[in-house]
Amino acid sequence: MRIVVLVLLTIDGVITAVTGALLLPVYLGAVPFPVSALITGVVNAALVWAAGYWAGSKRLAALPLWAWLVTVAAMTLGGPGGDIVFGGPGVMAYSALLFLVLGAGPAAWLLSRRDTPPA
Repeated sequence: MRIVVLVLLTIDGVITAVTGALLLPVYLGAVPFPVSALITGVVNAALVWAAGYWAGSKRLAALPLWAWLVTVAAMTLGGPGGDIVFGGPGVMAYSALLFLVLGAGPAAWLLSRRDTPPA
């Protein structure tokens, strides 16, 4: 059961990366604001917390975060027609950096605070 839950949480990490990246150019009024990056950070922290509950080590608890990071890295490469997911005018030119910091930061902080149980 533990392996199934960890696999599902890892798949959720991939889904979170794709959803957050595609919703990144959402506007708040007339200003582009990375709302999805903030929400992604909270969701990633929740995924890492849940994985930490089911996993016995930090390495396994980090699986959703690693899946998220690999998916974001793959989306920076561009598509077959030269399309890109990250980029745009103004603050959106820094969207990949904002997405990485705001999306992975809370989960990484949570992992760093997690105590490793004694062997």
